[in-house]
Amino acid sequence: MDKQAVREAVWDAFEAGDQARFPFPPHDRIPNFAGADAACERLTETAEWADAAALKCNPDAPQLPVRRAALRAGKTVYVAQPRLRDPNPFLRLDPDELAGSDHDATDRPTVDDATTVSGISTHGTPVAPEDVPHVDLVVAGSVAVTTDGARIGKGEGYSDLEWGVLRELDAVTDQTTVATTVHELSVIDGPESALAGDLGDERGAAPSPSLPAPDAHDVPLDLIVTPERTVRTETPYERPSGIDWDELDSERLDEIPVLAERAPERK
Repeated sequence: MDKQAVREAVWDAFEAGDQARFPFPPHDRIPNFAGADAACERLTETAEWADAAALKCNPDAPQLPVRRAALRAGKTVYVAQPRLRDPNPFLRLDPDELAGSDHDATDRPTVDDATTVSGISTHGTPVAPEDVPHVDLVVAGSVAVTTDGARIGKGEGYSDLEWGVLRELDAVTDQTTVATTVHELSVIDGPESALAGDLGDERGAAPSPSLPAPDAHDVPLDLIVTPERTVRTETPYERPSGIDWDELDSERLDEIPVLAERAPERK
């Protein structure tokens, strides 16, 4: 079973049940899910969350509670611009610039205003990769995961590119925790897996050999948090040390300014 087949099975399971939440349909996106708030709350109870001063979070709907919780806890949040299309591809959300308990300025956006998809673009401050400090926690959106830390996104590869850019600048390192919040349907070797029929009768067993292994550019997960549990993966998979430039053709480089200006053959 390849990655796209896994994605389709997970999306179909969300659509067939009652666990998907707006936006609809769940296909071709990081699916929003019932219990996203509960998964976020579990994440905020971890030591990794408590220790993080700055985090990078994806802009998708299921991680909206994470972005809001981070800002309300005084953490700085970085979100990548769509498709990394801007020369300053990250948007910084600074809790000190938002209306909140520390001040009563009515002309500042609220945390709720600044953390929606449109609000991030409106209120976030564009920054170059060189201006992103060390990121303590990365929260990624996922379509499917396994409990040993493999992650499957929606298939466009931007999350891994964002990691690669920041890794080459040491803004993310081996000390950076990589986490995701997902529904149990997305834990494809778990007891409620969308692939339960394909994994045989022993739910919760180790991943089936038919499941796709991570590619070299895939960033493995340290933490998987669902509404019901927190999984520390102790992942055996290696993290990418930067951008694999050999995988990027000229068309891809032309689409992403931050890559085009850093590509070895273009310097």
